[in-house]
Formats: sequence, structure tokens, C-alpha cells
Amino acid sequence: MTKVLTIGEVLVEIVATTRGSGFREAQPLIGPFPSGAPAIFIDQVGKLGTPCAILSRVGDDDFGHVTLDRLHADGVDVSGIEIASGESTGSAFVRYREDGSRAFVFNITHAACGRLEASSAGDALIETCSHLHIMGTALSAPGLARRTTEAVARVKARGGTLSFDPNLRPEILAAPGLRAALDEVLTQTDLFLPSGDEILLFTSADDEAGAVAELLDRGIPEIVIKRGAAGASHFDAKGRRDVLPIAVEEVDPTGAGDSFGGAFVSLWLEGASPQTALAYANAAGARAVTCLGPMEGTSTRSELDALMAQAKG
Repeated sequence: MTKVLTIGEVLVEIVATTRGSGFREAQPLIGPFPSGAPAIFIDQVGKLGTPCAILSRVGDDDFGHVTLDRLHADGVDVSGIEIASGESTGSAFVRYREDGSRAFVFNITHAACGRLEASSAGDALIETCSHLHIMGTALSAPGLARRTTEAVARVKARGGTLSFDPNLRPEILAAPGLRAALDEVLTQTDLFLPSGDEILLFTSADDEAGAVAELLDRGIPEIVIKRGAAGASHFDAKGRRDVLPIAVEEVDPTGAGDSFGGAFVSLWLEGASPQTALAYANAAGARAVTCLGPMEGTSTRSELDALMAQAKG
């Protein structure tokens, strides 16, 4: 059975319980919640029973151990997470604005996860995995970016597959070298998972249809566009498939796209049809937003089956 590897930040998220713009004054907070886009993705993969692992670093502190405990409990191989004595675990502080958008304060680049370097243990773990999932945030810090590009080359060289979710937060777009790294990963991608208009950042097109056509012509075999509350679409040489949204009460949208990606990749690697993989991924994204905390809404298969059955009435 294929083992999935991801590389990137493992961190905690602290959420303001008030709405407003940013953190220029003291706010009541809740957390820590285990988080990090790659960590949420791989947690969802683990909950669906797909063998999986993550390469990262955390501090030898409470924040690091709460994330390790959650990932391990949900079936993720955490042997590739180095516990760095004397360093701090990454963090993200988030506050929701009145319009539902979010303001983040990240500590990734200078936290333990931002200093990931090559190691014999990490090299050995990479050799056990035949699918690699990359997120844009893993390319935003020098240590993470170097390790990520090394892993891409090694997995692809032995015939493995690569999925890529840009996950481009405004707060990281100015990171040095990010643009070139994103473009290089895209050339190796088998399954591309952008959200909404993100796809336009990777083409010369000015609309979705043109962007999809351009990427398929450039050799990207499959594209899945995540649309949040508007559902999702899958594109390949055979055409287009769509899935309608599932109506749920949104509590916290953070992590929904990562949960969607984890479910889609798991089903895709099982050999499920694109339509079936879309349905499960759509349900995973919908269920994720019903829970406060970015990793609190990752789902088992039975939970997704129940939600889809409920949606059908």
C-alpha cells in the first residue's frame, strides 16, 4: 500500500475569541490547537487509514508535544518529526474579521520547523514513501524548502507520485525564492490542488477555463480546484467533473482545504474514481468547518459516509 509523505510546518494555533482586525491590542484567546497546513493534511490522511508520515521539527515544549500526540493518535508516523531541545514550536495566531476573513501572525521561519535540515533518519523515511504531498508553505522557509526539493527529486526519480497544494497565504508571498520554488514543484506535479483563483498565479490565463487548459497542455495530468462553500471540480484529459457543496454550519474554516486535500489524495491513491474521490474530499472539507480549531474537524471514513448520507436526505 502506498505510503504518503508530507514535509512542512507542525505548529499550534491560538485563536482570538473576539472579531476584529489583527492584534494591535490584547484579546482573549483559545488554544493551543494542533495545526500547520501539512500537519492537518497528513492527519486527515492518517484518519482514513492510509499509511503516512511527516518530516518536520518541533520544540521540546508543550506546544510540540500536543501536536505530536494528536498526529500519533490519528495514525501518522511521527518518527520524522525531530524534537529540538532549546527551540520553540511554530505558532500561528488568528483573529477573524467581521466579514469572516482572517488575520494571521505566523512564527514559522524562525521556529523549530523552519530549520529542518537533512538527516539520516529523514532520508530513511523518504525511502519508505512512494507519494509526496507538497504545500506552498513548505517552500517559504529556507530549511524547509531545501528538504522539500530534495525529497521531490528522490521520490520522483524512483517513479513515485507528487501532489501539490499551493496554499498561498498573503503573509508568505514575499518570502525570498518562493516563486521559483513553486514553479519548479509544479513541473513535477501529478495532481494539482489549488483553491479558487490560486490557479491563475501559475498561468498566463486570466480565467479559470484558460488556466486549466494551459496547465493540462503543459503536462499536469490532473487538476482539482477547491471552491469552499461552492463545491469542487476535477479536470483531466477526459474532461470535467463537479461536486456540489454540502450545507453545514460554519464554525471555523481553517484547515478545510487541507482536510479536503488529505481525503482526495487518500481516495486517489486507493484507485477511486475522480467523482468518488471528489465526493469524499468535499465531505471532509465540509465537516472540517463545523469544528473550532484547524485539526479538530479531520474525519474518519465512517464520519464522512454519515455526512454524505445525511446530505442525500
